Amino acid sequence: MTYVIEIWFLFSNFTSKIKYYMSGKIKKIGVFTSGGDSPGMNAAVRSVVRACAYHNIECYGIYRGYEGLMDGDFELMDARSVKGIINKGGTILKSARSQRFRTKEGRQQAYEQLKANHIDALVAVGGDGTFTGAMIFNEEFNFPVMGIPGTIDNDIFGTSHTLGFDTAQNTVVEAIDKIRDTASSHNRLFFIEVMGRDVGHIALNTGIAGGAEEILIPEEDLGLERLVESLRRSKKSGKTSSIVVVAEGDKIGKNIFELKEYVDENMEGYDVRVSVLGHMQRGGAPSCFDRVLASRMGVKAVDSLLEGKTNYMVGLINNKMELTPLDNAIKGKSKINLELLRVSDIMST
Repeated sequence: MTYVIEIWFLFSNFTSKIKYYMSGKIKKIGVFTSGGDSPGMNAAVRSVVRACAYHNIECYGIYRGYEGLMDGDFELMDARSVKGIINKGGTILKSARSQRFRTKEGRQQAYEQLKANHIDALVAVGGDGTFTGAMIFNEEFNFPVMGIPGTIDNDIFGTSHTLGFDTAQNTVVEAIDKIRDTASSHNRLFFIEVMGRDVGHIALNTGIAGGAEEILIPEEDLGLERLVESLRRSKKSGKTSSIVVVAEGDKIGKNIFELKEYVDENMEGYDVRVSVLGHMQRGGAPSCFDRVLASRMGVKAVDSLLEGKTNYMVGLINNKMELTPLDNAIKGKSKINLELLRVSDIMST
């Protein structure tokens, strides 16, 4: 009896999906990238466009994020429109931060552009600012939206990895390896600043991978005196050069240059230098991991919209594609891996 019920439920669920596809509720989907660019955004756009082609749905690329949405800067894209972009960094759709979309008038203008072009749903690729705009737009106009997390900081709740995080880590580790060469040649101490305004995921992971003596992140306040004491122990143990990886949001000093000045004043024997990696972390070809992740997320986003779901973000949880309400994705906090903190302490011995 249980077996019969399960078969009936599966058939019923399958039938309801078929009816939804046949109802023609969604015939055109728009996709755009917004906020800071990240490696993997192009791969996500490619995935959305080709998933639409697979389902015989028209897909429109929207240029310049919310700015292009309000201006009607749309382009019909097919499977061939996105050839050769899976390996490219940045975003072919361009990106922009929009003050106009923060106003009711701006969002009304965007809605009118979508209706004029008969677009039925949106896929937004970006971070928490992008998702906040999409959520408000959905609430005001009951317009179907789906989010794909694209930000190198990995600071979005509801996914273990955001697009670009893995690539950014690889870029940073490569830079640390090169800086260590000159640090060891000249007995230098390098402070290397990496991105991470609110979270220390990049700093913690790359610090461990790059063999850093200390890692400074917003979640852990090491303190200036403790930092200097740690560096002294390292020097006493025989280390002639040191690398300290600093997340830009670290709270120890006002900025990384203040850290340098403090160490200069309180510690002898090191030629202290600073390297701010900056926007180089955003660029470059996406890693294999980010390309696969983007492809999975794009397909899941389109499938979810066609199933009638809206106001969600696609995320990777336990290696499965899952949906998290946009409100939770925005308000939730991504947590630092406590095991990695312990590993970092042990490795710096």
